[in-house]
Amino acid sequence: MILVPLRDDNPTARFAILTALLVAANLAVFAYQATLDERAGIAFVLGFGMIPAVVTGAAELPPWIAAPEPWATPFTSMFLHGGFMHVAGNMLYLWTFGNNVEDAMGRVRFALFYVLCGLAAAYAQASVDFASELPMIGASGAVSGVLAAYLLLHPYAHVYSFAFFRFAWLPAWFVLGFWIVVQLANGLIADAGEGGVAWWAHIGGFAAGLVLLPVFKRGGVGLFRGRNRSGPWG
Repeated sequence: MILVPLRDDNPTARFAILTALLVAANLAVFAYQATLDERAGIAFVLGFGMIPAVVTGAAELPPWIAAPEPWATPFTSMFLHGGFMHVAGNMLYLWTFGNNVEDAMGRVRFALFYVLCGLAAAYAQASVDFASELPMIGASGAVSGVLAAYLLLHPYAHVYSFAFFRFAWLPAWFVLGFWIVVQLANGLIADAGEGGVAWWAHIGGFAAGLVLLPVFKRGGVGLFRGRNRSGPWG
C-alpha cells in the first residue's frame, strides 16, 4: 500500500464509543478465528461468511458446518477477516474516520448506517456473480461507507498519512479520493470469479455511504467542511 492514513486533525464532541465497540468486536472475532485449527477455521468462514449461491438457495453448505440462516450471513460476514493485515487495515480506517462520522450522526443512526453500508457492499459484490460459491468476509464494505460519509462531511480536514514512501499531512479529499479511484480501477480489471479482494464490495459500500449520509446526519451538521473546531456544530 502506497497511501495509509494514520490519524486526522479532526476533534470530536464526545468519545466515539460505538466506533470503539465495532473495532473491539472485529478484533475479538479475529482473535477467536486465530484460535481455530485449519479445518475449523475454514468451516467458520464458510458458515458465517456470505456465499452468494447459498444466500440465493442455489447451493447448500455441508451439514457438518454450523451456520446461521443464509439471510443473516451478509451481516455476520462483516465481522470476519482473512488475516491480520485484512483486519488491521479495516480497523485503522474505521478508527481514523469513523469517530467523526459517528459524531455527525449520533450512535444509533451511525449503527444503522454502518450496517446498511455493509449490506449494500455485500450485495454489490454478489451481483457480479450470484452463482459464486466463494465466501465473502470482512468489514471493508461497511468501512467504505464510512469513508464516503467522511469525504462528504470533512473533505478539507487533514489526514496524517504514510504516502508514497514518506509521512505527510494530506487533505482528506485527496486521501479518500485516491482510495476510491484505486477501488474503481481494480474493480474494472479484476476477475470476480478468482476471489481475493472484493473490489465491488468496496465500491458498493462507498456508493451507499454517499447516498445515505445526507439522510443519517444530524440536521445541524453541514457538508464539505474542514476540521471541527468545537464539535460538529462549532
